[in-house]
Amino acid sequence: MTVPPDELDLAAAFPPVDRDRWRDLVRGVLRKSGAATDDTPLADVEGLLTRDSYDGVPLAPLYTAEDAVPGRPGLAPAPRPVRPDGEGLAGWDVRQHHADPDPAATRDAILADLENGATSVWLALGAGGVPVASLADALRGVYLDLAPVVLDAGAETAAAAEAFFELLAARGAAASAAGNLGADPLGRTARTGAAAPLAEATDLAVRCARGFPALRAITVDATVYHDAGGSDADELGAALAAVVAYLRALTDAGLTVDEAFGQIDLRLAVNADQFLSIAKLRAARRLWARVAEVCGAAEDTAARLHAVTSAAMMTRRDPWVNMLRTTVAAFAAGAGGADAVTVRPFDARIGLPDAFSRRIARNTQTLLLEEANLARVMDPAGGSWYVEAVTDGLAHAAWDRFTEIERAGGLAAALESGLVAERIAATWERRRADIAHRRAPLTGVSEFPNLAETLPERPPAPLVPGGGLPTVRYAQDFEDLRDRADAHAAATGARPRVYLAVLGPVAVHTARASFAANLFQAGGIETVSGPPEEFAASGAPVACLCSSDRLYAEQAEDAARILKEAGARRVWLAGKGSFPGVDDRIFAGCDAVAVLTTTLGDLGVNR
Repeated sequence: MTVPPDELDLAAAFPPVDRDRWRDLVRGVLRKSGAATDDTPLADVEGLLTRDSYDGVPLAPLYTAEDAVPGRPGLAPAPRPVRPDGEGLAGWDVRQHHADPDPAATRDAILADLENGATSVWLALGAGGVPVASLADALRGVYLDLAPVVLDAGAETAAAAEAFFELLAARGAAASAAGNLGADPLGRTARTGAAAPLAEATDLAVRCARGFPALRAITVDATVYHDAGGSDADELGAALAAVVAYLRALTDAGLTVDEAFGQIDLRLAVNADQFLSIAKLRAARRLWARVAEVCGAAEDTAARLHAVTSAAMMTRRDPWVNMLRTTVAAFAAGAGGADAVTVRPFDARIGLPDAFSRRIARNTQTLLLEEANLARVMDPAGGSWYVEAVTDGLAHAAWDRFTEIERAGGLAAALESGLVAERIAATWERRRADIAHRRAPLTGVSEFPNLAETLPERPPAPLVPGGGLPTVRYAQDFEDLRDRADAHAAATGARPRVYLAVLGPVAVHTARASFAANLFQAGGIETVSGPPEEFAASGAPVACLCSSDRLYAEQAEDAARILKEAGARRVWLAGKGSFPGVDDRIFAGCDAVAVLTTTLGDLGVNR
């Protein structure tokens, strides 16, 4: 009988490989593409594959123990608390958002959610949701001592809080009801542009601290900076500046440092960039812990993070793909240590969600919690050299943003001066360019669009007051082009069309013809294909040559001449090369939005 060794070395059968050997092999691969040569120093190889995040945090192709960040997974600032009875992690709060102005419909939706897996309620009130006067009707049947309620009332926060206080008193739940009143005057200023006094938030916080021990008053909603196009560090830096501003106001109002920290929740966006979203939440806890340390708060003062799947990443076109986006984002929220998670329904960009889309959003979290057991690990990403390094880099970038805001006089002053808006606008322009060039592809929108799709119909969602920072959507430029093409098709009975003039056999032109069709369809333009001689019969005013480089050299000039003589207003070429008669090229990495805008103009599609 063979006795197994005490230690099992899984790499024992393989020769040792050091970092330089790996770099040498990578250099060989890069040499084939022309990105490297035999003379490229090994020390430079990783830099050829390293890219920076929008915050300047380097994202390298390889991380090893050499890149380890000091610290141990699960230790302070640890994500999510352990149950007092020692039975393990507490998991996270499944928080569903409700904004239907009809109190009866909202009540039915809330009860259905709570009966089927949701554990708390995020309720929009006022101009963006249920009338404040109908708060009690919307929460009828909800056990307020069991299900925390988080309010979001914007300019009507004070009235909503008063109505909630009265409801708690009537239900006898003042001592046990948990949740948050949602006061965030700085966030409201960022969203609407209107100044809001901090006294509203401090008065509510003092009242909660004195008479409602389980209820908190302030939610620092940093999603407004994300929704404006900001980066992770932009969002974290502004959030931290808001936290510090509220701490100053709360302690000036008579609360202790620990009481002040106890009145604040953080709300952050998570998107389909899984690892950066994980790093963002882990960095948020580090930043919170640092502020708590400097303020002299108790050692166990932990941030309470509410992660919300990004509104900016959601698409109106091919909305079913949103399920994939929100699943990845929800996983990142859980792995990053969120205390509460809200998954936006896949149809959120279309209107008010129906029962099916709410169920999918709810069950996404149920699967992660109950089947994937994601919450059973305290810090799933802890110890990953990659995640730890990105967390550290992001925390430092966010601290730089925070200190910049503080030097400008605090968040209120930075919002008024335009500092925050300028920072975010610069980030958005870089991201927008990446989307336009399809370096950041959007499945179902900029890639693999479905021109024959039938979108689900939903009642319109109430408009949230704006006027401050802009609200952007990653898909907005492509979806605007699709809307123009659809309106043209509805008005004329024919969809805008581009003719793909293919050269040579199918095996030669298929790859570039498929690429061109995918690009033009992203703007709502249908394509038909055939030889250049059949262009006139297609009824299309614009053509695109599709073939191999070799055939372009032999036939592109004659083909372009045939197309122009047949009336082509513009001739594109898919791929490389410049030839007489060819007006422009489309290629991987080209500005697809500019190409589509030009093409719709050539096709007579009005703006």
